[in-house]
Amino acid sequence: MLSIEHLTQEFSSRPVLEDISFLINDRDKIALVGKNGAGKTTLLRLIAGEMQPTAGHISRPADLKIGYLPQHMAHAEGTTLREEVMTVAPANGNDTDLSRFVAEMDRTVIGLGFRRSDFDRSCSEFSGGWRMRIELAKILLQHPDLLLLDEPTNHLDIESIEWLEQFLKASPAALLLVSHDRAFIDNITNRTIEITLGRIYDYKANYSHFLELRKERHEQQVRAYLNQQKMIRETEDFIERFRYKATKAVQVQSRIKQLDKLERLEVDQEDTSRLRLRFPPAPRSGDFPVIADEVSKSFGDHLVFHDATFTIRRGEKVAFVGRNGEGKTTMVRCIMQQLDYEGTLRIGHNVKIGYFAQNQAAMLDENLTVFQTIDYAAKGEIRTKIRDILGAFMFGGEASDKKVKVLSGGERSRLAMIRLLLEEVNLLILDEPTNHLDMQSKDVLKEALIHFDGTLICVSHDRDFLDSLVNKVYEFTNGRVIEHLGGIYDFLRHKNIDSLQQIERKDKTTAPDTNSLTSEQPSQAKLDFQQQKQQQREQRKKEKLIAQTEEEIAQLEQRQAALEQQLQLPENQTNQQLFADYEHTRRLIEQKLYEWEILSSDE
Repeated sequence: MLSIEHLTQEFSSRPVLEDISFLINDRDKIALVGKNGAGKTTLLRLIAGEMQPTAGHISRPADLKIGYLPQHMAHAEGTTLREEVMTVAPANGNDTDLSRFVAEMDRTVIGLGFRRSDFDRSCSEFSGGWRMRIELAKILLQHPDLLLLDEPTNHLDIESIEWLEQFLKASPAALLLVSHDRAFIDNITNRTIEITLGRIYDYKANYSHFLELRKERHEQQVRAYLNQQKMIRETEDFIERFRYKATKAVQVQSRIKQLDKLERLEVDQEDTSRLRLRFPPAPRSGDFPVIADEVSKSFGDHLVFHDATFTIRRGEKVAFVGRNGEGKTTMVRCIMQQLDYEGTLRIGHNVKIGYFAQNQAAMLDENLTVFQTIDYAAKGEIRTKIRDILGAFMFGGEASDKKVKVLSGGERSRLAMIRLLLEEVNLLILDEPTNHLDMQSKDVLKEALIHFDGTLICVSHDRDFLDSLVNKVYEFTNGRVIEHLGGIYDFLRHKNIDSLQQIERKDKTTAPDTNSLTSEQPSQAKLDFQQQKQQQREQRKKEKLIAQTEEEIAQLEQRQAALEQQLQLPENQTNQQLFADYEHTRRLIEQKLYEWEILSSDE
């Protein structure tokens, strides 16, 4: 269907994608994964034809129909929802074709969460998230041969996500999907392409199976690397011992040539750190942080919900779920006393609320750097881990020195979330906290929330994030708030029993532990004297290699500093070769640091 051949894409001489090649076949359902900034969106834009590669080629049939949904797009103005979607109707179809299209349009638009009463509303009346759904409906109705979807679930509620999930599974179109919703991609895809450090790794497996295979690949690389390093140490030791012995001259020369010709193995860099972020201990609150008694809220003639009655106990972790527009965020704002309402809402004794919503980002001081923003909020021992925390939320390295005023909306939201994690509160209210987080960051946040000893209210459409986190679900539907005991999948199974929608059950897979890289060593007590001596020799050799690696890193850092000084000179501001040398040196330092970490942790 489509062939990517030796594709390279650079920005300011910095390679994002380097000489990558792969095929997309008919009916492939591919998850495109990698850290934020790895190049996923760039690759989608290249395939869609919105960008031209620095080098390489993308071969596609002339009649290949591609449907591309970017994260950000220009939206239609001056048309109703019906009129806008009808713009993709067959131009030359007969009445039967048009009737068939209208019926399919109804199913698609309603499946994406709209009501029939919305069909004649102006597109300009809808929020950005709902307008994105209109664009998605237009793409799906054109029946493309290849779908390119960049974070399509960010503005969908759980029911719409499940409808889209079923649609994509049944669609004959090939799919290249970027999503941080693990359950969503697990249920749809049968192939995973990972982008890391400009390279790609292609797995014939869904995301959960890919994690297992990637772990195996990484362990194999580490073993091969360590074995080669051991062989190099032994060969160099042989050369050093017999360099000046005439009887060994031929063997010495042979070993020198062997090392010269040796293709040095590297280990793909990946973040194997397991950052354990913990909230500060929650001050003790009363037994019932939130009590709602017949709470109702209307905006003019529009009734959002009525007679909502529920009690949230201290320590409970609950989810607010339901279709967009059913009142989840409105209820949160009532609890926060930001809106008037009818009925009674009581906040318990000594309740200290920590609140995250998208507009929290607007409250950040734009003149501070990312690091300063968190440094000023952190207290106690956690201050020693600020850079680790920033790295886990995609603010590693130079990004921590950016001013808040230059950050994107998504970056500001992540920064506001980090700051919230450091506050001493006992009731956390999070409104769609995962929309701008990648999978690693979501895992860090989820684990911190699981161990949070206060009370949690989480508005989210992310099933995987809510799974094993919440123990009660409040469903907002048709003006009512219905309590469901149990976790998110208990709730979804209950919905299935009610025949409201056929729901795919999640194939629960335990994520592999990526910490263990080496097999268990025999205990020291069982080693005899000769074995101990041999072990000591090996340890000395390893320490020598570590020292050599440290020396290489120091030399590279000196070179990097020299290049930085040259780049600061006005006459070098456009010197592309200097920029390329600097980038190459920086990546060598990253690789050597990673090798040093592996050697230092090999026990």
